[in-house]
This record gives sequence, C-alpha cells and structure tokens, in this order.
Amino acid sequence: MNLQKDKWEKYKIGDVCQVVSGGTPSRVVSEYFGGDIEWFVPTEIPKARIEEITSSREKITTLGLQKSSAKMLPRGTVLLTSRATIGLIAIIKKEATTNQGFASFICNEKQVKNWYLAYWLYSRVDEIKSLSVGTTFKEISRSIIRNLSILLPPLDEQERIVALFQSIEQAIIQAEGQEKNLKSLQKTLSNGLVSDPPIFGNLLSKKICKPCLFCDVVECVEEHDRTPLENGLTRFVGLENIEPENFSLQGFGNIENGTTFTKRFAKGDVLFGKRRAYLKKVAIANFDGICSSDILAFRAIKEKILPELLPFYVSSDAFINHAVATSAGSLSPRTKWKDLASFQLFIPDIKTQEKMVDVFNQLSQSLQLLGKQKETLKKLKQKLLNEILG
Repeated sequence: MNLQKDKWEKYKIGDVCQVVSGGTPSRVVSEYFGGDIEWFVPTEIPKARIEEITSSREKITTLGLQKSSAKMLPRGTVLLTSRATIGLIAIIKKEATTNQGFASFICNEKQVKNWYLAYWLYSRVDEIKSLSVGTTFKEISRSIIRNLSILLPPLDEQERIVALFQSIEQAIIQAEGQEKNLKSLQKTLSNGLVSDPPIFGNLLSKKICKPCLFCDVVECVEEHDRTPLENGLTRFVGLENIEPENFSLQGFGNIENGTTFTKRFAKGDVLFGKRRAYLKKVAIANFDGICSSDILAFRAIKEKILPELLPFYVSSDAFINHAVATSAGSLSPRTKWKDLASFQLFIPDIKTQEKMVDVFNQLSQSLQLLGKQKETLKKLKQKLLNEILG
C-alpha cells in the first residue's frame, strides 16, 4: 500500500471527536411509562476483533433516559471500554444509550472515519491500558483520552487502510467459519459412534459391531507414584490444564515446584475430568506424568479398540451425559469409574476402526491447517497495525 505519511496531520482526539462519558440509565420498566424505547449498550464486547454490535441487553424509556446521566449516541459511535477490561473496542450499529465503563467517540466524519479511529485505538490498546488509574478498579480518564495525539491521513487514505484491515479480518472470519463447520462434523461423527445403531457414514452398521461395556475395551489406570522425580517424571496435569472440547493439553505444571498429585498416566492415555463432567474436559496425554485425582486416565485395550479412536468415544454427548447422570455431590459433582465402566457401546472390528481413524486424522489435519492460517493472518494484521498506525 502506497502511503504518503508526510501528508498526515497530527491532532488531539478531542479536536476530531466528541468524547462522551458513560452514565447509568435508571432501571425503569418500560410498560409503566410511555415514550420510545431505546437500547442500552451491553458491556460484553468481543475481544477477538473490532466488531459492529447491535445492543440488545436492556431497554429503557424516554423518561428513564431523562432521569439518568445517560446520553444518546448516534449510529457509528466508536466504543472503548474504560473499566475492568480496558481496551475492548466496538462500533454500534444503531442509536443507543451510554453505559458506565465506556468512552464513546462521536467522530467528525470530515476529519476522521469511525473505522479508522477504531483501528487506531486497537493499535494503542497497551498504551491506553498503561494510562489507566484507580484502586478499586482501573479506568482511563476522558481528559487523557481527549489529549491523545493521532496522526490522520486524508479521508480516502483512511478508507483504504480500513479496507485493508477489514479484508484481513474477513479472511479470519472465513477461516473461523470453516473451523466451526469441521468441528461440528467431527462432533457429529463422534456422536454417531455411540448411537444405537452406530453411525459413521457407510462404514458402520449394527451388523459389524459387537455390543460391549466401556470397561470391556478400556482400563482405568490407578497407578500412583509418590516419588515421581526419582522415576523420571517431571510434569503434572490439573483440571485447569484441560480445555473443554479440545483434545490438546493446555499447559502443565512442574513437579519440582511442588504438587500433591500422585496418580500416574502415560503418553497416549485419554485424560477425563470426572469433577463437573458437564464441562467436557477430555485431552490426549502427549507425555508421561502425574495428574489430579479429579482426572481419570483411560487406556485403550489395543486388541479391542484403537487408542486413536478412544477420545472420540469419550467426548461424545452420550458418554458425557452418562458421566453427568452418574455424578454425585452438590457443589462439585463427581462421577466414578465403576459407573462409567457400565456405559454401553458398539465396537466394530479393528480394520473398520482404522478407516474411521483415517477420517478423524484428515479432519484433525484440516483443523491444524486452519489454525495456522488464522495465526498467520492475526500476525499479519498486528504487523500492519504496527507499521501503518504505529
């Protein structure tokens, strides 16, 4: 992109935008009063990217608006969260009221385009956070925001810059859509494994499957090690390291730093969170280690079920529902191996299982490629933010 930065002019934000402070509308029930109903801007703004949002959290009346410190904001107003989660940015699609915790920018469109301002703020999130003050909660003051300096290109150049970033974000959205579809397909296939009759495209039918119990094809590892470092184990896994519906472990702890965990697991075991099973915490261990007692380590009996196929049975809705239904306890319900062992399923022969694993592997490879594509696009966006607006 050919940019003429020597023609960009420096302004203060307050010179090109009206910066509006937030206010809290009175909680007036609309049916008790006449007047037009306006929308109350929600506080949940997506972190992933700048988005247009239509507020839909709460309604207030004209009377409620008059009784409060809230102000009406026109369509296209840029929102910046200034409390708690400082630096989240959005643009409202239609007229809305202000809310506490927002800095709202009404742009002078003859000098600055709202989307350009949004991306400029996005590129300055760390700086904005560093300027926040407060004890109970941190907040960026409106006076500081108004005095921030911004370099403005000519309007046509602003539009070209915005189009560039929006094209990158659109590519990210498309990748996320493809990722969502593939995960949905993977979930459908997983659920089909434990349906009655079992379904997996044209590969499965009840005729080629044998009915069995979960304990017929899986063993629950109950080996403990109180001196793991002496035995070459260096890492441990807690429930916090297992992300819902993500087979990859999200980090680990170092045993040398101290832990009370003693249960062993081996590389390839399926780790299942038995506490609050509805969280659907299932992961494949990619190293030998020890884990929390709230994690069950499942090991496939290889002569009966392929280890690569086991996590898809465990993550199926039917298995999770069985785990939830057999859980006991009010605050932290837990299921037990003896109850999961009785889960009924149908298992095909090993050759059929190998074909099924091939399908899941292809899905996994496609998901990995999409993940890398998204990461590349996000890095490109950040690089361009730094180079163009930095």
